[in-house]
Amino acid sequence: MRTASISRKTKETDIAVTVALDGTGTFQIETGVGFLDHMLEQLSRHSLIDMTVAAKGDIHIDFHHTAEDVGIAFGQALRQALGDMTGITRYADCHLAMDEALTRCALDVSGRPFLVWDVTFPRAKIGDFDTELFEEFFRAFAMNAGITLHIANLHGSNCHHIAETCFKAVARALRQAIEPDPRQAGRVPSTKGQLGG
Repeated sequence: MRTASISRKTKETDIAVTVALDGTGTFQIETGVGFLDHMLEQLSRHSLIDMTVAAKGDIHIDFHHTAEDVGIAFGQALRQALGDMTGITRYADCHLAMDEALTRCALDVSGRPFLVWDVTFPRAKIGDFDTELFEEFFRAFAMNAGITLHIANLHGSNCHHIAETCFKAVARALRQAIEPDPRQAGRVPSTKGQLGG
């Protein structure tokens, strides 16, 4: 069973995340930040990763700490659930369209964290959520999951659509990359014989 639970508590946030990688995309998300909840629900549903996220943060200040720390905890949970990554597909990519918006995601579940973020939003906020926090979330996720993650928005004018295509493209690519490859059964997909450093 590829599952994990992470609890992370600081003076700024208190977060609990559970993941089941071989799920059906069921979720229970409560971060106190409505738009972040909506995006995490998309991530769970389209990756087919079962996910629970319970977060309490200093949102009376702003949403930065909550968004970043949820990314940290989710990344740590994913990495723990993957174990030594034996038998996974490892690489995947997705072009995802939503109305006028089109976003590309390519990733490598390699144990080598990196984020390339090529996404520009026409406005600084979606409702009361700062659009700059999407990069913070994905950076925290990539660094703690140990994945190389490239996200590029190719077209888009509606901020909601741009954000949603980012999360759904990551979800679809992640779903493919962590899927067991029957031709890799019992092997780590690397000529080094190991992933993760």
